[in-house]
Amino acid sequence: MWSITIKMMKKNMKMLIPAGIAIMIGTAFIACTFLFGNTLNDTLRTQLTAQYAQANYIIQSTSKMSGSGSIPPTIGEVNTKQIASTDGVKSTYIQQNIPVNASTGDNSATLLAINASSDDRLLPVTMVKGHQPTGDKQIALPAKLADQLSVNIGDKVTLAANYGSGMSGSDSVELMVCGFTEDTNGAYGSYGGAAVIGDETMAKLHGADSESDLMFTGMTLDIDESKADAAVPAIRKLLPEGYSIETRQKAGDEALKSLSQSGTNAVTVFLMCFGILAMFVAALVIANTFQVLVAQRRRTLALLRTIGAQKGQLYRSVIGEAAILGLIASALGIAFGSAIMAIVVHSHALASLGMTGGLVFTWQVFVIPLVFGVVMTMLASIGSARSATRVTPLEALRPIEVSDNKRAGIARGVIGFLLITLGLVLTVGAVMMLRSALASSSDLSDGYSTMLLAAIAGCALIFIGLVVTAAFWMPLLMRLGGAFAALFGPAAKIAHANIQKNPRRVASTGVALLIGVTLVSCIGTGAACAKQTMNNTLDTHYSVDMVAKGSKLSKSTADKIAKIDGVKTTLYAPITRGSVTVGGEERSATLIGVPDTATLSKVLRADLGGVSLGEGKALAPTYSAFTGKILSFKNGQVSFIASDDSGSGETSSANTLTFSIIQRDYRNVDTDVSVTLFVNESYFQSKQVQADGHMLLAAVDTSKASAVDIITKAQTAIGESAGASLSGPIAERVQWNQIVDTMLALLIALLAVAVLIALIGVANTLSLSVIERTRESATLRAIGMTRGQLRWSLAVESLVISLVAGIAGEILGIAFGWVGSYMVLSLYSDTAFISDWKLNLIVLVVAAVAALLASVFPARRAVKTPPVEALAEA
Repeated sequence: MWSITIKMMKKNMKMLIPAGIAIMIGTAFIACTFLFGNTLNDTLRTQLTAQYAQANYIIQSTSKMSGSGSIPPTIGEVNTKQIASTDGVKSTYIQQNIPVNASTGDNSATLLAINASSDDRLLPVTMVKGHQPTGDKQIALPAKLADQLSVNIGDKVTLAANYGSGMSGSDSVELMVCGFTEDTNGAYGSYGGAAVIGDETMAKLHGADSESDLMFTGMTLDIDESKADAAVPAIRKLLPEGYSIETRQKAGDEALKSLSQSGTNAVTVFLMCFGILAMFVAALVIANTFQVLVAQRRRTLALLRTIGAQKGQLYRSVIGEAAILGLIASALGIAFGSAIMAIVVHSHALASLGMTGGLVFTWQVFVIPLVFGVVMTMLASIGSARSATRVTPLEALRPIEVSDNKRAGIARGVIGFLLITLGLVLTVGAVMMLRSALASSSDLSDGYSTMLLAAIAGCALIFIGLVVTAAFWMPLLMRLGGAFAALFGPAAKIAHANIQKNPRRVASTGVALLIGVTLVSCIGTGAACAKQTMNNTLDTHYSVDMVAKGSKLSKSTADKIAKIDGVKTTLYAPITRGSVTVGGEERSATLIGVPDTATLSKVLRADLGGVSLGEGKALAPTYSAFTGKILSFKNGQVSFIASDDSGSGETSSANTLTFSIIQRDYRNVDTDVSVTLFVNESYFQSKQVQADGHMLLAAVDTSKASAVDIITKAQTAIGESAGASLSGPIAERVQWNQIVDTMLALLIALLAVAVLIALIGVANTLSLSVIERTRESATLRAIGMTRGQLRWSLAVESLVISLVAGIAGEILGIAFGWVGSYMVLSLYSDTAFISDWKLNLIVLVVAAVAALLASVFPARRAVKTPPVEALAEA
């Protein structure tokens, strides 16, 4: 029986090729997913161990200690000298770092500084020129940063601790450049490398008296392997509670395992979901192929039954054929996927993502796609195998009828209807419950997760129910689409009639495309709603279009920003940080000095009519930017307590100013504090208030220049000011849109695999239809139908299948996208219900073009055979 199966496979090789391609694409995707995960793990392992330099043993805090809330010991409280003098220890390095601002007059930059090491082999960065600091007045800078600062060896730079939010510590040190470093292993990739400073400089920047007062964060060691068995236990006894010593390999494995549980495994699972989706779509293509194969072989199968073949043998023959096809196609898919990833890795295409790992093969790359591909192919052929067992010996004498006109079962319709009904109940119920909760302003912390899960489950059940019942409603849509197409001539009428001949197969093909298009449309709609909702929210919650701030934001930088195309008006103002008391609670605050309200009104979106900032008066917001609640000031006054030190944030009653408050509705001018107050700039000019920085408020007109261009140029300008940062709705919108667009592009690229397989299914359906309609095509040719008309007929058939399924998928996708958007975005603002019509149009155009291309090869087959031969063969 196996020899007969092989012969039948060879005879129908052309029919099996499209199904094989679908399997190959799906398994290639799965193989690529595992290889991508391996490359990511390899990259992370290299980065996680890069800070160990050439150390072979690591001292670090244990997870138990780090999660207990205990305060780490200082370096002076750890037996570091005894550890270093232990027999077998060649050298040690105590790890310390701090974010700093480096400046040289007009140029400045933010970077990370690490402490020097007595052994270059244990230093995480490489010295490429000069030497490590030999004293506390020296610094070795990253080579690229030195170019940015325009300094060379022997030049001076000023270093200050960076406390974030654009503010620097008041204590700064002037250091001489003694060398240049390079982060060859990516130990500090997110910082662009690291500078090296002396131990006393490190202590001063941390605000400590000496190195021994710094917290002990870890230690790397170079231990003689021949003496490690004795040295390691001895060192372990010297360690404080909560610290352990491990080999470099073990420390790297544990760090990678911790990340894999929360990161890399999640990435692999996320990508694997799309691989499974692609294989499910491929299964629909496979099922169609085997249905026609069995229908074509009914006479052969009947003859086999006549000469003694058992039902079980026929069943195993079809399943075996599927297994062979799945095995060959999956193997080719694994090879294809491996080749793609090899090209991607060796071309350094992943370097832009920070992935520098190599191509790592594991057993999962080969076994899982192979098993999955074979199993899915066999499962897809079960229905056809069961049909083969129902062939009787008498059918060997009947004419061959390959068309499958059986109606879908009632049980399937009932199950699908119940799924759709249950899904509608869950979805509508979740939406109504959330709407009611939002209207009543009740606490959503407990019930929101249940509502969200109910909505997700409801949409999933609706979609599954529609897929299950597709054999009922999809042919009706195809009939409507075909009726419209039939208006365009005789060839289109024939296409309309042909679509109705195999409703189940057409439905299966349409569902394959429906799945991909629905998901693409759903994600595109969700992204469009999220972007528009966030844009509306940002416009509501920010009163200044663009804000630049920093302790060293210079006037020259402000002037450069003011000259950018699209920036209408700017206000460069002194600021100071402190605190105020609101509603009996102390809140962080920023005091901003402005010339007058007329100037302020040009950059601040608020009603400032009747407001005058005279002596003893201050402008305060009506609502809290954090909570949205009304801010209540006792007796209409506020006492602003200025910080003694911009870095420490400490306050003193000696720096207190009391103002009469005028409240207006403006929000999020300084996003780092709870309350932003405006006063007359004379307070700063008279030194009643000492400025600890400056802020630039800008009004922007995006009709003259795009928001991206404005932000890009503004970021370039503030690069000259140490620690300066940009905020405001323009900046937030650009960042948010970039995130959404990146995620959208990634998801659509992943879903494109399923859409591609579905379009292969369209081509496969047409090919099978051409094979079935050999006599019909010959008859049409014999009565005068031209080759061009026959080609057009198949093209129309393909277009109807693709466009009807595509339009249905987009309608479903938009509906699901709106539901999902409401469930997620309504918590933050009024949801904008829009759709990405541009994306939807592109999907339909791609489907139409692909449908026309899919009809090319079946049409060539249909017109290649002369009418006389076709009639004779039929």
